[in-house]
Amino acid sequence: MDWSLQLFHYCERGTDPSFWAEPFNAISNGAFAIAALAAWMQQRVTAKGLADGHRGSLALIAMVGAIGVGSFLFHTAATRWAWALDTGSIVVFTFAYLGFALRRFGNASWITIGACFGLMIAALAASRALPCSPDLLPVTAAAGRPCFNGSLGYLPVIAAMALVGGWLGMQEHPAARPIAAAAIIFAISLGLRTLDLELCGLTILLGKARGTHAAWHLLNSLAIYCLLVAAVRYGGRAGAERG
Repeated sequence: MDWSLQLFHYCERGTDPSFWAEPFNAISNGAFAIAALAAWMQQRVTAKGLADGHRGSLALIAMVGAIGVGSFLFHTAATRWAWALDTGSIVVFTFAYLGFALRRFGNASWITIGACFGLMIAALAASRALPCSPDLLPVTAAAGRPCFNGSLGYLPVIAAMALVGGWLGMQEHPAARPIAAAAIIFAISLGLRTLDLELCGLTILLGKARGTHAAWHLLNSLAIYCLLVAAVRYGGRAGAERG
């Protein structure tokens, strides 16, 4: 596989191979850094110290910073290796947060967490294999992009947030609200990611089509911030150990 091969996935880049072909998409990744910084500042106020069990939330904050870096590299270099860093950082955060939430908020056993990881992997594989008619998003299909611009792979993530948020809500856990808010915001942002190429011609700014991918970054970072708030505020006290 040629890891240096350039990828032309988004409206703003078009067919331009240059480093700054996607300025809006690249710069909007700063929102992830802002989300991580804001969560870290809350961490300093909330946590009494690392011994209080906040190492997990600090790790999650660092992962969000990595997401911003990976995405910035992909929207500048636009190569396969940058794409791998971008998607890899998102996958790592997804599983790390799922495990964190189940353990810290729900006091789930490691066996339960492992089973949930298995279900998530199966759901991710199944979602990417879902078919759809090219007539639904004709511009996207004509550009050779996958079904719904590749956004179907994120559906299990929304489902996981909704299920965990609902489960915690039934237990009246305070983390339920920020997690549910994250699910709603993420669903909206995913819609913007999906329509990037379809709305390309309607998003002319400063003489160039920009698409909606930058808006996906902004709302996605807000959703992640909600998740970090839940981790920082309510994840510091480790649950009782189970087998």
